[in-house]
Amino acid sequence: MRHPVYLSALFILMGILSAQTVATSKKLPALKTQATPRAVVNEHLDALNHCDWQRLMEQYPDNVEFFFPGGQVVKGRQQGGDLFAGFVKPQSEGGLCGLKFTAEHVFEVGDTVNVQWVVTSDILAEPYRGADAFVTKGGLIAAQVSTFDAAQMKKKK
Repeated sequence: MRHPVYLSALFILMGILSAQTVATSKKLPALKTQATPRAVVNEHLDALNHCDWQRLMEQYPDNVEFFFPGGQVVKGRQQGGDLFAGFVKPQSEGGLCGLKFTAEHVFEVGDTVNVQWVVTSDILAEPYRGADAFVTKGGLIAAQVSTFDAAQMKKKK
């Protein structure tokens, strides 16, 4: 049985409640490869921190898969686009724009870049820590394994 907290966090992250219509109306941009696995991850973090949907989606091929806590898997570029459309919305609209991800430790194994990160924001009561493994191939992110769970962030009251 899947834990309802993970399901609700995934729905928030994906923006399914209100962003799906917005995301499907957005045209996915052309792919833009990076020179090294580390450059791929640096571009991802910078695009995420700038809430730049276009730049985020330039990094994911059609067959990308995202693995989240609780056994949740998001498959494909379009579903990834929906996920990030919800994320990059302003917080007043249920999104998470304004969070700042900072890499605290990076460890590369071949073309996989493992990142332990911290999230800070004026809306958080304390920093939120987690990790991602970015499996890169051909200058793109082929798969991403993440501990990110929006429901675990402690927001200010």
